[in-house]
Amino acid sequence: MIARIVSISLNTFRENLREKLLYNLLIFALLMIGSSILLSRLTLGDYHRLILDLGLASINIFGVLIAIFVGIGLVSKEIDKKTIYTIISKPVPRYAFLVGKYLGLVITLMANTVVMIIGLLVVLHVMDVPITVLLFKSLSLIFVELMVITAVALVFSTFTSSTLSAIFTLAIYVIGHLSADLKTFGEKMDTVGRGILSALYYIMPNLERFNLKGHVINHVDLSADDLLLTFAYGASYTVMLLVLASMIFQRRDFQ
Repeated sequence: MIARIVSISLNTFRENLREKLLYNLLIFALLMIGSSILLSRLTLGDYHRLILDLGLASINIFGVLIAIFVGIGLVSKEIDKKTIYTIISKPVPRYAFLVGKYLGLVITLMANTVVMIIGLLVVLHVMDVPITVLLFKSLSLIFVELMVITAVALVFSTFTSSTLSAIFTLAIYVIGHLSADLKTFGEKMDTVGRGILSALYYIMPNLERFNLKGHVINHVDLSADDLLLTFAYGASYTVMLLVLASMIFQRRDFQ
């Protein structure tokens, strides 16, 4: 079973490498990271903060776009090409197919994230911006967030169209970064509104936990325990989403 999952993931990775959108987003991300050099010349204050903020934000945003716009096609593409009928007719459990597809996109994201990180490190070196351990902590949590978003996109791709999957995943990404504000806003509403927003707060992923840009810019370190807890939170939420996607996909009728 593991061999089949690995085979599916590697095949998915090879398919993703043929996506033109992937390279367009990657090039755009590198241009955004590189533009911080020019913008730093126009900054009167501490340009270190600008370069770090723009670099980390670019990696996060373009990583999310790659996760969404490639992730929503993991299942729908197979359905549109009618290859899903061949796949489910083989002795491969549907959950293994989904996990393999997911891991293939994660490998793709890892490769693209590494390229963007290299671009950021080059800019930091050219501009004499200190490269700290905290920076790599922030980058690692960005990747964990991308893994969660990829799992969200996979869930929606199992039962709805590509367009709706993209909209729903983007919505969850925005809500996930505003979850604390939702809870605060809910405390000022009536009982029904408070209940709805409180439910959203606990159900939706708290993506702001993976955001360490403020820590990096203000040199506020994150303890090893907090880092491990955040990793565990991201891994647990990802596993939960994969189980949910597998349950939905298992019940779907392709006849």
